[in-house]
Amino acid sequence: MSIEIDWFAFVQVFLAALVGALLVVGFYAIGLRLLVRAGRAPVVAPVEFTDAITVITEKEALRAAKAAAKAAKKSPLSDGQKRLALAGAYGSFAMCALAVLGGLYLIVVK
Repeated sequence: MSIEIDWFAFVQVFLAALVGALLVVGFYAIGLRLLVRAGRAPVVAPVEFTDAITVITEKEALRAAKAAAKAAKKSPLSDGQKRLALAGAYGSFAMCALAVLGGLYLIVVK
């Protein structure tokens, strides 16, 4: 009994995984950057975890929210440019979701 490896299929799967990962991470990073440029920086509330390495205090979270609001007010973009950046961010997140759904389609259907 001998085992044969289809190296071409292996390379195809490797390249598909690499391209898929690059698309998802790239679109997510672009979407997050455009979201910040639109003046909507995501601020995450502190959460208490058991066995957490670092937990931010409420004071630090309020300071971060205040800094984000201040940065949003200082934005040199006009309202139209902010709306365009927000639309681009949502479009980029949609492309990220489509890349994930495309990968699921390849796994399930093909």
